[in-house]
Amino acid sequence: MSETSVAMGDEERDEFLGRGGTGVLSLSTDGGPPHTVPVSYGYDSAEATFYFRLAVGQSHSKGSLPDRAVSFVTFDRTDDHWHSVVAEGHLEDVEREGIGTETLEGLHRVEIPLIGIFDHPTREVDFQFYRLVPDELTGRVQS
Repeated sequence: MSETSVAMGDEERDEFLGRGGTGVLSLSTDGGPPHTVPVSYGYDSAEATFYFRLAVGQSHSKGSLPDRAVSFVTFDRTDDHWHSVVAEGHLEDVEREGIGTETLEGLHRVEIPLIGIFDHPTREVDFQFYRLVPDELTGRVQS
């Protein structure tokens, strides 16, 4: 049996992404391997924008995240097909001046699951919101 992979159209990609889910976010580092973490996301199909609620702590510098290139991947097996979406670009701090109104509108259109993957209960974890308006957004389906 031969497996084939084809690009998803925008409508199929948006349907797969829904309003949110889980995936893997990789952030570039200064000369080292990428920092890769499982995350939950919200997706606004009206603007093709991803929203992330990222856990931050004393070891993370809020200012450094928007300056780094990121790649986000989500995938799943549905019916008899594998689907995957890859988004590449830079994170934007949603508190940055000038993006407040469109961010609020986008956040109303998404559902970011709250998943407990931390050393502490989620109510004790500090979160900050970021968005990714992808420079490149591709979806593939393989059967």
